[in-house]
Amino acid sequence: MWRIEPRSQNMSVEYASGQIKSIRNGFQGAVTRSKIGHVRIHDLRHTAAVTMLASGVPLEKVSQVLGHSNTAITFSTYGRYLPEHMTDAVNALDFMNLKAHR
Repeated sequence: MWRIEPRSQNMSVEYASGQIKSIRNGFQGAVTRSKIGHVRIHDLRHTAAVTMLASGVPLEKVSQVLGHSNTAITFSTYGRYLPEHMTDAVNALDFMNLKAHR
């Protein structure tokens, strides 16, 4: 089980009662052992952001979790994953009426 504990101002990650010295090396080892192919740590960050937004977590909170300096960065990168993104534009296209006018 993963556990993250604050120690003074630093964070440490522990697994199986031992401190992980390198998250990157630990992650790469896990990817290799799982045989899931090429996955980067950044892919997990992206997946977490998309999952939070698709689940309805407010953009402001996702921005804070990601450590972005402002929400504009989060929106420009992940805005297309918001559930309401483009809904109004798509709803403006009434395909049933378009079909009737042919």
